[in-house]
Amino acid sequence: MITLAQLLDPAALAIVGGGTAVAVVLRTPFRDLGRALAAVTTLGRGRFDADPLLLQITALSRIAKRHGVMALDRSVITDHDVAAGIAAIVDGSSATDVATLVQHRRRARIERHVAAADVWTGAAEVAPAMGMVGTLIGLAQMFATMSDPGAIGGAMAVALLATLYGALFANLLFMPIANRLRAQGRNEAFERARIEAPLVALAERETPRGYIAPVLATVA
Repeated sequence: MITLAQLLDPAALAIVGGGTAVAVVLRTPFRDLGRALAAVTTLGRGRFDADPLLLQITALSRIAKRHGVMALDRSVITDHDVAAGIAAIVDGSSATDVATLVQHRRRARIERHVAAADVWTGAAEVAPAMGMVGTLIGLAQMFATMSDPGAIGGAMAVALLATLYGALFANLLFMPIANRLRAQGRNEAFERARIEAPLVALAERETPRGYIAPVLATVA
């Protein structure tokens, strides 16, 4: 019966783990690498829900209707996209400009999510190759020590376990992380699309002349 101790080999683990880490670092911008590592901490969170943001926008709309749009400047808004949209409305941006801003921020967020997931997908692609490298190193060591029967076993363990580690890391660690990050990103992108309409509606109500001002300027 195979025990867990028999499946642990520091040399094979160092080749696969270290080689994968080096390859990912070399092929990834440091900014994306940092985002990929930070994104792992979000895997335990629940699905993103835009309902609290929609309720907050509704409350802000009531405040603006009662006290004027400048009153929104004193509101505490923790979500960066909503805060940017409200700031644009307070500054007098048109509904079109607010829609463009919200869409741009959502697309930028999607790109960040995709970049983080791609880092882990890249690790899943590299790990089996590093496992093959470990196998070749183990075989080379085994052939180099054919005269020493005691060293053949260790070299063969590196050769076999390196392939195993590469397959396990790729399919049980790196690819699941990438897939979950992509699923989270798709869900958040869909939910965040819901905040655009109420922000645009608020901008239309508070800056109704945003659409005709350019026309008047052209006529003048």
